[in-house]
Amino acid sequence: MTTTATQDPRETPGAGRPAGEHASSSGTAGASGAPGAALAVLPGVLASALAWTDAHRTRFALPDDVLEPHTQVNATLKPLGELAQLGSTIRRTTAPGAPEHELAGDLVAYAWKQLHEGALLLELLRAEPFAAYPYEIYAAFAGYGLRHEGFEALARPLTATRAWAHTEQHANRQLGLVNSERRVGVVTHTDAGGVLSRTWLGGLSEPWMFEGPSGYALTHTVFHLTDWGRMPDRVPGKIDGYLRTWLPAWADGCLESGQWDLTGELLAVAASLPGPAPAELLDAVWPVLADVQHPTGCVPETGVPVQDPAPDPYPFIDCYHSTLVTAFAAALSLRSLRQTDARTDETTPGRERHTP
Repeated sequence: MTTTATQDPRETPGAGRPAGEHASSSGTAGASGAPGAALAVLPGVLASALAWTDAHRTRFALPDDVLEPHTQVNATLKPLGELAQLGSTIRRTTAPGAPEHELAGDLVAYAWKQLHEGALLLELLRAEPFAAYPYEIYAAFAGYGLRHEGFEALARPLTATRAWAHTEQHANRQLGLVNSERRVGVVTHTDAGGVLSRTWLGGLSEPWMFEGPSGYALTHTVFHLTDWGRMPDRVPGKIDGYLRTWLPAWADGCLESGQWDLTGELLAVAASLPGPAPAELLDAVWPVLADVQHPTGCVPETGVPVQDPAPDPYPFIDCYHSTLVTAFAAALSLRSLRQTDARTDETTPGRERHTP
């Protein structure tokens, strides 16, 4: 990916929205948003992104030849696995009975059905016992409570092999495998702390060295470390401080270059930190991303937002991930901000309790 754009997308604030639906968002993370600006847009952003995903659920369906060697994993199983992973997190993060809670659960159930309740993953594991991706996709469901006895019976001896423990991969990917093992409930093949120290983020790299690939490595390090935002307390203090210091600058750069997908992932990271939500950052960035979101609910990965009112203004492959990430980050941000408000209510004498 690139980190520059030929046109500043902020030159057309609100390009993806009808006039007046959101306030103008010409500011970036470098400028403070109005207090409460994130909470003002987040419920609509979440509902709209999930509605788009639901309307396009058949685009996540697996082809009949998914088990054939020529089938592209990144265009078939990867999107479905992301639907399951991010959908299950949204389900766990939202309140029972809320429309978004129910819809997210329905999308996870749809993804599980596409995998024949795990039987298809078992066939993949038999065909590629050396591959980690069937296990990682399965772990997204196992962490949610959906399991397949046959898959786990075969995976158990495979994950105990020397080859599994010594698979050569980037540190943040290895951290993802450790988290998958935790979700399935087996002994991890290595210590997560040792792996974390070898990541770009764990090394507290010079912040000015941030660019696209390191940005995605950083966000996924946090996702794997916290089990996709569910366990913020797993973030060590030094990393928490480092992220709180530099996330605003990185988000600002992503906004300036129109990197909406990475912006969403950085917002999800901000909402996955322990303790109080970084409200100033969320208030500054969320209104901008809300203006980028198309009225249908989709969000492009990169570039100047289109003003086309068509039902599908972007190719599916160019917006499905960024739309899912936006919904995921919105759910986490709502949780983080509301928890911060609740803690403030409990510690401020005479303040009336209120949940937006």
